[in-house]
Order: sequence, then structure tokens, then C-alpha cells
Amino acid sequence: MTHKTLRTPLAIAVVTASSMAHSDVELTPVTVEADFRQTNVQQIPEAVTVVGREDIEARSAEHLEQVLSFAPNVNYSSGASRGRFYQIRGIGERSQFIDPVNPSVGLVIDGIDMTGLGGAATLFDVKQVEILRGPQGTRFGANALAGMINIRSNDPTKETEGYLSARAGNYDSYGLGGAVSGSLTDSVQGRLAIHGFQSDGYTDNIWLNRDDVEQIDEVIARGKLAFQLNEDTDLGLTYLYADIDNGYDAFSLDNTRETYSNTPGVDAQDTHAFALTSDSQINSALILQTELTASKSDVEYSYDEDWAYGEYIFLADEPVYQPDPCDLTQGSCLADFDGYSSFDQYLRDYERQSADIRLMSGTDGRILGNSTDWVAGLYLMQRNEDLTRNYTYLDTPFESELETASVAVYGELSTQFSEALRLITGLRIENWSNEYSDSNTIEGSTDETLVGGKVTLEYLLSYDHLAYTSLARGYKAGGINTDPDISEANREFDTEFNNAVEVGLKSSLLANTLRTRIAAFYIQRKDQQVKSSYAVLDDNGQPVSFQDYLANAAEGRNYGIEIESDWDLSERLNWTLGYGYLITEFVDYTYQTDDGEFSKDGRQQAHAPQYSAASALTYGLTDALSVRIGAEAKDEFYFSDSHDEKSEAYVLWNARIAYAQPGYEVSVYGRNLTDRDTQVRGFGGFGNDPRKGYAEEPYYQYGEPLTYGVEGKLYF
Repeated sequence: MTHKTLRTPLAIAVVTASSMAHSDVELTPVTVEADFRQTNVQQIPEAVTVVGREDIEARSAEHLEQVLSFAPNVNYSSGASRGRFYQIRGIGERSQFIDPVNPSVGLVIDGIDMTGLGGAATLFDVKQVEILRGPQGTRFGANALAGMINIRSNDPTKETEGYLSARAGNYDSYGLGGAVSGSLTDSVQGRLAIHGFQSDGYTDNIWLNRDDVEQIDEVIARGKLAFQLNEDTDLGLTYLYADIDNGYDAFSLDNTRETYSNTPGVDAQDTHAFALTSDSQINSALILQTELTASKSDVEYSYDEDWAYGEYIFLADEPVYQPDPCDLTQGSCLADFDGYSSFDQYLRDYERQSADIRLMSGTDGRILGNSTDWVAGLYLMQRNEDLTRNYTYLDTPFESELETASVAVYGELSTQFSEALRLITGLRIENWSNEYSDSNTIEGSTDETLVGGKVTLEYLLSYDHLAYTSLARGYKAGGINTDPDISEANREFDTEFNNAVEVGLKSSLLANTLRTRIAAFYIQRKDQQVKSSYAVLDDNGQPVSFQDYLANAAEGRNYGIEIESDWDLSERLNWTLGYGYLITEFVDYTYQTDDGEFSKDGRQQAHAPQYSAASALTYGLTDALSVRIGAEAKDEFYFSDSHDEKSEAYVLWNARIAYAQPGYEVSVYGRNLTDRDTQVRGFGGFGNDPRKGYAEEPYYQYGEPLTYGVEGKLYF
């Protein structure tokens, strides 16, 4: 059972305009499912980008990171085999090492909280990806300070259908999968999808003579059941299995795709997750919805910390690699360098459970003179995160335990003052608690009550234009820094609150052939949480460890504009465009290290490019043959808030040619056609190269190079 809001007169206007423009074409509405009530993307009064199945296939995307450019002012940080951390409007984490992380951007897959576990965000048999920008203080609470990414897979169907999918490409990449869906009984439908993808990756390890140290080896399985218990009650069950066994060997002392690591790292994730949902129409006035989820994930993240040094320089009498100014005639290069060799491994076990129970008004349940729809809900969450760190310079493994609990009540009122004017008010009150302990005898706990929400006023300027303005408050809980050597001044950090103002206009133009969405926003970040990191040196000036900690800047400011359009230039030609312009800055922030204090006042925040854009032209040469050419651009950005190294601005080109018939489809694709090097993670402010006396210099991880391939689907 699906409850949708048919908002008069906007919904009628959209449907009418669509019918007038294409009386002989059935248009499928783009629906946002992350809201309390499913709503057309042109009707929801906030900035949302929906990346649908056609866009995913047009990009030939295997993973979430490959479609994020569709959304303005959205970025990601790698530092692993896949993008695991996301930033929306300049807000979001970039990494995780020892300390637990309270993310700013939530990730939900089929209702299951996978925040911080982005490796499982693969896109096979996915219906759409919804990217909600701005604080989601009412609907999602502490996990969505900056926004939310909601991935929805295809649902079971009553009619029997399915497909097989295969692809092959350069870097020895290949994928194979299939999905089948249909009715098991008159009142039960099921869907099963399984997919595997493998690639050697884009790094050559010279020391090991291997080209697969950054291999991608991913298997995803998803099963869904839909039950119609009776005329008024639907039940859904989802099972997600993710087996991610990827390599991680991304950094080179020479800033190339050639490494000399003798012990490459691993980026692995094993996840079992369940979601049980029910949707019951109690009567014409009342709807009851429940969602119960549970997941268990075992994660390994490891890397060769020295990236090369040690055995790669000299092995017995055989020179393997000759770095300047090493002179092999002197007998041994090892005598010329005072180096180190170390390996770092993080093994995390996650267990998460949640329950979300809410009541919603039905057709006859509106209040205040039949003008107001309402939602009231209770949310319970429990998380356990256990870490074991094995590190060369530790005598025994480091272990830590974190237990997090949340209890929240929330509500929303949607009041229609007139046919054109509507007010939406939402409030969430959440108790958030943490209990932390580790093998270094560091213990700590937090317990705080957090309040967030949103007030939105929308106005239908005409049948073709919806304007809105909103004031939202989001939050992210504070906590304790766990490094035993951290200064007492940096031991604790406070809760961050964001106050965001947004104004927007959503329009249907030219007989609904041009659909546009424009949003402008201003975010005041109070007690902004900032990740800081610096190298700890020994008496010889060599790095022996890193100190990572969270601190609070006095304030931050993030503001900008976002423009999206979808234009049917003709029956066969479509043009899509997304553009974001973003200004970020610190206000009165001082960065503290063992070497002193450094002011970052007025500096741009990390991973916040000033502009981002994506555009694509799709042309149907015939009813079966189509071609798509796309481009994406991104401005330079700082890699970190604790140093001043930047990425380079870039423009990437993509293309796809597809031939589709009712029973099959064949396509050829290419991404990053000009083979442009892009930097998706970077370090600065420390030295790691013994050849240069450990002089401080930047180091980069590069994104996807030129990739191309062929793929096919067989439908039945």
C-alpha cells in the first residue's frame, strides 16, 4: 500500500500540463520516497536530486560515487577503494581512523541505516538514488546534519519479469548479475537480485609486480518480499547481503599510479541487513507505519603506511628500484636512508538496530478544520561499534568499544491555508547517548537532548511555478577524543548545530517540456566540528604516528545557489543540467598542534569546491538507437581543514551508445574519455619520502581514469 499526497492544485496542474504537452505519451512521475509521504520531486519544497534508473544506466555506474556529480554541491572523499564519506554543501566527514565518527551525511539503503558504510552503496537493480540537501532535522535527526542519501532498489512486481546483465571493460573489469520478480501467491510477491563485479583496479605495484593491488571484488545480493495481509495492510521484508573484498594501495611517493608497497592494504566489508516494514490503513482517518531494521557489518580497512620504503629499495644484490640520489655502486642504498616500514589495520564490527513507528492522518483524519495533515512518530536506535587496531608500533592491539543509543519523538503538521499557500512545521526531540571505553583506559560518556526541525512556507505562484522558503535546524552530537596523548584542551568537543535558510522555485515551462529547480541557501554552523590531523615526529624528525581529533570552530558559514533543469528540446533530444555555486568559510577558528596555534579564520572549508556542474545531451537516433554525451566539472578544493593542499579543478567527459529492443539491450560506454587525473583524497603537511629527507610535500589519491566497456541485458 502506498500513500501519496495529491496536493491541490499543484499536483493537478502538473498532471494537466503533462497531458496537454504529450497527450499520446504516458509520463512517469519522479517520486521522492525519503519524505514521510511520497511526493513528486517538482512538488516537494526542498532541494532534492533524484537520480533515476535511466541516469544510472546512462552513466554505466556500479557505485554511488559515480552518480553523485548529478547533484549540485555534493562531493565525496575516498581514501579507500570506493568513496565512503560524503559532503553536501561543504559539510561532511572525510575519513575515519581510530576515533568513532558521527556522520553529517546519512546513507540509507532500502530503509536500512548504512551511514559510514558506503562500500555497500552499489547500484545494481536500483530504482533511484535520492539526494536531499540541507538539514533533515525532522525526518532523520542526528545522522543528517548536512543531508541524506536514500537508495531505493526495485520492488517486487505482480507480473513475472526479470533480466540477466553482463559487462566487460578495460582493467580486466567484468560484471555478471540477474534479477527475477513476480507473484509467489495471490497476495505475496518476491524479488531476488544478485550481482558480482570485479576489476584489477587502476594501480600497478612495481615491487610486487602486480596490477591488481587495488582490485574491486564485490558481490551484492538482495531479496525482497511484499505481502498484502488484507485490503488495508501491506508488509515488506528486505534482506541485503554485501561481500566487499577490495584492495587498497592508492598512494605513491611519486604521486603516480605506480606503487612500491610490500604489504598492500585491504578495504573489505561483509554485511547482513534486514528491514521489516508495515503500512496499515487503520481507518479512513488514521494510517500506521512501522519500520524495523537490523544489520551486522564486519569491516577491514588497512594500508601500508610507509607506501613503499624498506625492502623495495634493495633486495640482496639485486636493485629493484633506483631512486635518486641513490648510487648503487656504493654497495647498498639502505645505508643512505634512515627509513621506516609499518602497516596499519583497523577491524571494526558494527551492529545496528532501529525501530521507527509513526501515525499519519488519512483522508478523514485532517485536523484544524480539515486543513492540516499530520505525522507523529517514535524512533529508537541502538548501535555498537567495536574496533581492533593492529599497528606495527603497538606492542599489543588497540581495542575500543562504543555503544550509542537514541530515542526520538517527532511530528509534522502540513496546513493548507488556501489553494495556493501551505505551511509545513516539523519538530524532532532526540536523546543521544554514547558510552566509550578502550584498552588505553580512556573512558567517557555523553548524554544530551537535541532539538531540531523545520518550518517551510510554500506558495503556488501559478499552475507552473511553486515557490518556497524554509528555516531548518540540524544537529550532530558531541563526544570525546580518544587519543591518550591528546591535550586536555582538545579532549572533548561539543555538539554542532546548523541553522539553514533556503528559498527555492520549482517550475514547469514550455508546456512542461522544461522542468527547472532553483534553490539558494545560507547555513550558519554553530560550534562547527572540525577534523584535525597532524604527524607526530620522533627525535630524528620521522613520522611515527598521527594524532586525529575533533575540535569546534567558533562558527562556519556556507551559502550558495543550485540550479537543475531537464529539457526535452524535441521528441528525441533531451538536455539535463545541474550547477552548484558554494561559498564556505571558517569564522574565528584556530587549529592547535604540538607546534603551536594556526588561525584558519576566513579560510574555505575542506572538500567544498566553489562550483560543481554536470550536463548531458541524450539523442534518440532511432526508436532503438540512442547516444548520450555528458560532462562534469568541479572546482579546486582543500583536502583538509588542517593543511592547505588543494585538488585541481577538472572537466570530465562521458559517453554511451545504446541499442534497445523489447527483449534485450546492448551498449558501449566510456567514462573520463580524456583520461584526466582527478584527485579524490590528499594529504599535506608531512613528509613520507626518505629520499627527500622526509620533506613536507603533498600526496594524492587519484580517481577513476579512462574506463570503457560493453554491457548487455537480456529481459524475460
